[in-house]
Amino acid sequence: MSILQTSNLKKIYGSGDTAVHALDGVSFSVDKGEFVAIVGTSGSGKSTLLHMLGGLDRPTSGSVTVDGQKLFSLKEDDLTVFRRRKIGFVFQNYNLVPVLNVYENILLPIQLDGNTPDADYIKSIVETLGLGSKLKNLASNLSGGQQQRVAIARALSTKPAIILADEPTGNLDSKTSLDVLKLLKMTSEKYSQTIVIITHDEQLAQMADRIVRIEDGRIVSQ
Repeated sequence: MSILQTSNLKKIYGSGDTAVHALDGVSFSVDKGEFVAIVGTSGSGKSTLLHMLGGLDRPTSGSVTVDGQKLFSLKEDDLTVFRRRKIGFVFQNYNLVPVLNVYENILLPIQLDGNTPDADYIKSIVETLGLGSKLKNLASNLSGGQQQRVAIARALSTKPAIILADEPTGNLDSKTSLDVLKLLKMTSEKYSQTIVIITHDEQLAQMADRIVRIEDGRIVSQ
């Protein structure tokens, strides 16, 4: 069953002779529980695509459907709530709140929604990602690899329909990058979690169930 679909997705910056087609008719789908890597060179459109998939930017035309909901039919406030509940994000720069400790960072999206955390599920995530001894540490005092583990735990915490990871290993050394990708793969399998990652690293992309290649704003293979 598809959890994510895009249909003829286009994003054009500028107009006339100076128009840049960042996305030029992208259509693809991701099944529930699938771990997909989107690869492409710098400027290929992969980060633009991820922003569209997460509802962080609106396309010029086309549609994105997540868990049965067309994102861009929602008003901005409703889209923000849907994003918080249904889409988990893992960014290259971690985007943790430095003045909060690890546990507070993990629970943040749940508390913003006014919900009560599933204690057993959160404990399972913490143990899976090896964060048990770090829960009271401030996020700002952790290594890059540890911060990315916290970001993954935070993304998983709401049991989202899909997790989108934008160059999640971009700031990490090769060994830590491999460790983080192994953790993403493991969480995808353990929690039947759908994950889409953007990466330029062909070696890391090989760990995914499927690779989608994008060039000049178009999908060239999947």
